[in-house]
Amino acid sequence: MTGPIRVLLGDDHRIVREGLKQVLADAPDIEVRAEATSGPEVMEKVAALGGHLGFDVVLLDIAMPGRDGLDVLQELRKAWPKLPVLMLSTYPERQYAVRCIKLGAAGYLNKSADPDDMVGAVRKVAAGGVFVTPSTAEALAAAVGGASARKGPEALSHREHQVFRLLTSGHSVSEIGAQLQLAPNTVSTYRARILEKTSTKNDVELALYAERHGKGG
Repeated sequence: MTGPIRVLLGDDHRIVREGLKQVLADAPDIEVRAEATSGPEVMEKVAALGGHLGFDVVLLDIAMPGRDGLDVLQELRKAWPKLPVLMLSTYPERQYAVRCIKLGAAGYLNKSADPDDMVGAVRKVAAGGVFVTPSTAEALAAAVGGASARKGPEALSHREHQVFRLLTSGHSVSEIGAQLQLAPNTVSTYRARILEKTSTKNDVELALYAERHGKGG
């Protein structure tokens, strides 16, 4: 690759973007070419510069306003399959990394990752590789082997998992509907399926379930 690795940084928290920019600025071969604060803005900026012709890597937060990061990932993969997307999150690896990679991400990185790992991940996916930590590799191997395919949050479909994450973050059915552009009764249907699949009876039990399955991953 000639020239610096051109990065689009998609995250709605300014302090996070500034921190990531500082980390990447210390690498002479990486340039943050654009920033976006919402899902639709990520799509607009990638399209404006011609996808993989304008960028070498998209760093994308999972919890984006306006459009869920996992939905944006899928749309980016359809529109510009040559453009690698490295997902960023504060969520535990075991809950999200496998899901992201199955949806086409080139890697998954926790926002609290060591700066050297962050720079190394950007370089690796820009070169056409896939970045996974040892714990993500282990989770992927288990998922491929079927050992964890239908256990815990992994049993939920993509849309169910989005609703699950928002429910356990304290959002109401109407708020979730507005964010995911779904009718409230559709969200309620997803909620009922989630309760069934997780063997929980209400939102309080679901929050406790998320705590048990989400921490320490």
